Amino acid sequence: MALWQKLWLLFAVIWVTVAVLQVGTILAFAGDPDKALPPVIYGIAVPAAAYFLAWLWNRWRSRKTGRK
Repeated sequence: MALWQKLWLLFAVIWVTVAVLQVGTILAFAGDPDKALPPVIYGIAVPAAAYFLAWLWNRWRSRKTGRK
């Protein structure tokens, strides 16, 4: 596993943990469960976008230097 993937995994675990805590707090204390939807979406979309961007960056850098 490459370093960027390890760093992404660390970031994703922290991001998803915080999102789960936010959703849990909203569901426990807010009267409206619809308020929990944005943290769920961001909890999934942000790590996915970060992985895609890091993958593109790694692919671009490996082509530039001639590495695989």
